[in-house]
Amino acid sequence: MHPVTGRGDRPPEDLTARARIRDAALAQFAERGFKGATIKGIAEAAGVSHGLLQHHFGSKQELIQACDDYVVEAFGGLDKFGVTSGEIGNPDFMAELFARSPLITRYVARAMVEGSPTASALFETGAAVSEDFLSRMWPERFPAGSDRARDAAAVMAAMHLSTVVLHEQLSQRMGGDVLAPENSSRVAMAMFDIYTCMAEFVASGVGDEIRDAVVKQQSPPSMKGQDDE
Repeated sequence: MHPVTGRGDRPPEDLTARARIRDAALAQFAERGFKGATIKGIAEAAGVSHGLLQHHFGSKQELIQACDDYVVEAFGGLDKFGVTSGEIGNPDFMAELFARSPLITRYVARAMVEGSPTASALFETGAAVSEDFLSRMWPERFPAGSDRARDAAAVMAAMHLSTVVLHEQLSQRMGGDVLAPENSSRVAMAMFDIYTCMAEFVASGVGDEIRDAVVKQQSPPSMKGQDDE
């Protein structure tokens, strides 16, 4: 089981009781699922009594809601991952993201697998940010509000979030916990390398052939017949 830690490098004893309970809940829900985690187990992991947990969070559902709110606020506070502000290239921004990520990202991974409303909301946010990015960077290819921009953004968000859902498989393959602060940048670098190489491939003659074949498959049946004549 992953240890409970607070934001940054602060030890658990430096956090308030409420924050310790929340962080313990994030870890327990991520590890055991929303049904499998228990109030008793969360209280023990946080080092508090059952009564104190209930004082801060009246029920398990209220605790889940508090975790959901914290996760949404944490990502929202990072300016939609820094894409819109350009801060994603700032080392301090990335350090803050990685400092927050271990507990939060594991929680998000579990939420994605279990299909929680918060996971859906985070996906929608990621897709909206991606669509805005694509339309601003390549307005002719991805006109704002177009199906093409929407589809590309949705797939882009799914590609990125799949690395969160499959973090255990990635960690095993890559030889280190990819959600740990010291390793989490490896996924980003790998994805950057892939995008760079794929851009070169798509620009090649083979890429043109593949794109033409896909476009032909998308053409209405009547158009296909005309192309074959």
